[in-house]
Amino acid sequence: MLTRRILINATLGTVALSTLMPRLSFAQDVTKEEIYFDKDAPVLGNPKGDVTLVEFFDYQCPYCKKSHPTVKKLAEEDGNIRLVLKDWPVFGGASIFAAQAVLGAAQIGQYEKAMEALMRTSGKLTEEVVEKALTGAGVKMQDIVTAVNKHSDKISGLLDRNYNQALALNFVGTPSFVIGSHIYPGVLDEKGLKEAIVTARG
Repeated sequence: MLTRRILINATLGTVALSTLMPRLSFAQDVTKEEIYFDKDAPVLGNPKGDVTLVEFFDYQCPYCKKSHPTVKKLAEEDGNIRLVLKDWPVFGGASIFAAQAVLGAAQIGQYEKAMEALMRTSGKLTEEVVEKALTGAGVKMQDIVTAVNKHSDKISGLLDRNYNQALALNFVGTPSFVIGSHIYPGVLDEKGLKEAIVTARG
């Protein structure tokens, strides 16, 4: 069983969602390179795509779960989108637990399977719900425990960088996106995502 002792020692409060208009500049203390090409951040879609779409998300965020199928579908249909997924667990301990568990699964080559399993959950998460979802998807919890403990510095470092980047970008909730050189601090529907991708290619 994955235990609380492997969780990051951080207290993140619940934050409100924002639907602000996109901004066009990056914060001075974070670079596009750091956001786009963190060596430890999971990348889906086309790794060599001409547009990079970065999503900051939380497994307990209902808006993230609702928009995830759309983001995934657009990446698959387009075929030239590099999708970078950044865990930003802002809804407390269960979110941190979930993020660490899935990033642990990434270390054993099962990131997408674990991520999709948690994106299909509904309601508030608990450690038990996370474990049940991952086990149901065929990911062995003992393997995740071993991976998280073995790669704890790597996982903690990634989550710290994600958190600091989100703050530097003035994000106030999940989901939030960086697409091309534009920053979108809030929910994007399918039309908004498509327009952002067109703009990034402009």
